[in-house]
Amino acid sequence: MQTMKKFNPVKTDSAKTGLLEAFDNSFPQRNYLIIHRANEFTSVCPKTGQPDFGVITISYIANKKCIELKSLKFYLQSFRNEGIFYENVINRILDDLVGLLKPKWMEVKGEFTPRGGLNSTITAVHGKMKQ
Repeated sequence: MQTMKKFNPVKTDSAKTGLLEAFDNSFPQRNYLIIHRANEFTSVCPKTGQPDFGVITISYIANKKCIELKSLKFYLQSFRNEGIFYENVINRILDDLVGLLKPKWMEVKGEFTPRGGLNSTITAVHGKMKQ
């Protein structure tokens, strides 16, 4: 049985952020919306040790850099055995991606499967969206 690692939600984990890669935005002068959706996100409830499942949607207007998708997939998978609350994981993902990409605007939304009859959706935003 794999043990759960408790995650520090307020401190960037260099092992995680080291998985992320970016590439140059070919159209930095244009505001265009990029949306990535990870339908099979998993982490662990730090209180119960039970698995949490959800859909993570990352929407952003790039500045000079865009996220490389394979690296994003590995980064998101790195939360699989982490004990972290929904609110913390969404804000941690936002902070890590903003730190790397420095986007004009970004939103990270987590829609988690029901637990105990409750659905949870957490949304964190960086910057103001300009069309």
